[in-house]
Amino acid sequence: MLKYIKLYQELLMIKKSLDSQNILIKEPNFPIELSSKGGHRALLGIGGNIGDVIRRFNHLLIYLFRSSVVEVVESSPILRNPPFGYIEQSDFYNALILIETKLTPKELLRYILRVEKRFGRRRSFANAPRTLDIDMIYYEKVKMQTKRLTLPHSGAKSRDSILIPLSMMRNKI
Repeated sequence: MLKYIKLYQELLMIKKSLDSQNILIKEPNFPIELSSKGGHRALLGIGGNIGDVIRRFNHLLIYLFRSSVVEVVESSPILRNPPFGYIEQSDFYNALILIETKLTPKELLRYILRVEKRFGRRRSFANAPRTLDIDMIYYEKVKMQTKRLTLPHSGAKSRDSILIPLSMMRNKI
């Protein structure tokens, strides 16, 4: 039965090469667009390159749907792209999730870190392979720089893993 479910998921998945390094992946939950319910808008970047990342992204979305502190508004398609920094590792899968929340940026960061841990994230060294990485890219129009949180995210205007998925989203911060 599991074999047929996997085959069905692959049939629903659409892959498109954007260039020699970046592949766009569309599947039932990436992209999605839902109605807005109010709250502060935050854009989360998700990424990973260990295990079945697309399946983990789907589980993350279900987890967020069930959350009492965030509302999913939209997700982007998934981008498969090469690693940077430490390049001796597998390609990354990246996507964006637009949420609404009543949490402050610091509270949202604590929530994100708990979710990463729940999904098996271990921090070994900078730019290391990972099961799931969740970054806060934007939180409304807030600008801040603390030891643990920089808003907007330092790569918000330069990384393909953010810019390409963002260009395909309808809702903006």
